[in-house]
Amino acid sequence: MDLEQLGYFGVFLAGAIPWFEAIGVVPAGILFGLDPILTVISAVLGNLITIALFAYAGDQIRTWILKRREASGKKPKSDRFERAQKAFDKYGIYGMAALGPILIGTQFAAAASVAAGVKPIKVTILISTAMALWAILIALAITALGITLP
Repeated sequence: MDLEQLGYFGVFLAGAIPWFEAIGVVPAGILFGLDPILTVISAVLGNLITIALFAYAGDQIRTWILKRREASGKKPKSDRFERAQKAFDKYGIYGMAALGPILIGTQFAAAASVAAGVKPIKVTILISTAMALWAILIALAITALGITLP
């Protein structure tokens, strides 16, 4: 495996990590000289896996997090989770899909949407599509502006 392949693998892994998101690692990959198209594909695939995981395990993850926070003496719902729930209540699944990637993260948008009663397959498709569109737009902006590392 050469250095470039390792770069794409790193983008894939970073895209799968909550809070890094595809929209966060795409600019980094492009700035480090990786091909924009392959960077977007790698990041989106990594992010898609964890979106589906959070969507299909949303209720179980939510329960586990709440119990874990309570056991450690924290309030059950984090500020991030409360923001996610308020965002869902205000904007619904389509708003979560469009704004989730930039406001609270795709994985938490997926978990909050499923916890609110949306079917996991719908959540996975909508949030993944929005995340991919965000990643593509960011890649296009960076390449169009010719932004590079010195």
